[in-house]
Amino acid sequence: MKDPVTAITGITYDRESIEQWLFTSKNTTCPVTKQPLPKDSDLTPNHTLRRLIQAWCTQNASHGIDQIPTPKPPLDQFQVQKLIKHLWQPEIQLKTIRKLEILAAENERNRKYMVEAGVPKAMLIFIVTCFKQGQIDGLEEAFGVLNFIKIPSAETKQFLVENVHIIESLTWVLCCEMKNHVTVKSHTMLLLKTIIEATNSSVIERSKPEFFNGIVRVLRSGITQQGIKAALHVLLEACPWGRNKILMVEAGTVFELIELELGFPENRTTELILGILFHLCSCPDGRAQFISHRGSIAAVSTRILRVSATADDRAVLILSMICKFSGTYMVLQEMLKVGAVSKLCSLLQVDCAQYLKDKAKEILRLHFEEWKDSPCFGGSQGI
Repeated sequence: MKDPVTAITGITYDRESIEQWLFTSKNTTCPVTKQPLPKDSDLTPNHTLRRLIQAWCTQNASHGIDQIPTPKPPLDQFQVQKLIKHLWQPEIQLKTIRKLEILAAENERNRKYMVEAGVPKAMLIFIVTCFKQGQIDGLEEAFGVLNFIKIPSAETKQFLVENVHIIESLTWVLCCEMKNHVTVKSHTMLLLKTIIEATNSSVIERSKPEFFNGIVRVLRSGITQQGIKAALHVLLEACPWGRNKILMVEAGTVFELIELELGFPENRTTELILGILFHLCSCPDGRAQFISHRGSIAAVSTRILRVSATADDRAVLILSMICKFSGTYMVLQEMLKVGAVSKLCSLLQVDCAQYLKDKAKEILRLHFEEWKDSPCFGGSQGI
């Protein structure tokens, strides 16, 4: 025990242990008495016990016992509010934002006070200010703070009402050249995902071309797996609007998604990629970009019966649109060559949703004359 504190139930714990119990493990009772112990209840420093512990450590130093230093006073809202004020003083701005990042990384208690004091809003305002001034110093730290702190949904919605430039600011960050760009742009994508989820996607209904160009650029240059998933979520949320689909295709999204899928990502990433490709292949330019990539049909067809029912659904629907609207001789021969036709035949033989079997039959019947000599048709009855 290094920093003894007493809970409202009268039991003394080490501060780090009881805070982990309350904030990280999300418990709401006293571990000993089982009485209710709200997260916002006071933990009173037990100075007497701390002095006894320190005295014992001193007496036993000859036996290899390390001295326990006097713990720093815990962070409170007053200190956080003071730091927020310092954030707008140019001479100490960078030092202040780095201090905030360190505090956010330390423990859940700090993060709780920082949310209550309005740090998330301050970080968002700082990012918008950097965009308006063309300043990149402090951006990495600001995104670091927001990566530790969850922004309340209601606060996100209100901020968007008051600051219409946040999406434009984040788009600017995606296009900026800076050190440690992988971390910064991954955090940017995670923040974009959070904002879009909080606003039910309406914020990206009228996205600009630069928005999608920026996302495609970071997918191409490389970001973390978490960042990739966030980017794919954002793209998928943007798909319902026809204008967005056109802009996504023009940005080269189809090509980059196929390249990403050819790297054999984890299953959830594949599901997201196929979901976006399904939407983009519903428009002519999207299909044209899809079939122009030599690995597209193979990338999609090889996932059938290997990933999940969701992936099967999206892959079959993609192949259905390609066959129906872009089924040239070369495309149909490519489907035979890479095993797409074989996979469709296999769907008729396995236990899967009936609508998928029906969709597979529809594709096979549509091009039966071109594929009838394929060996895989021998075992597929009822086509």
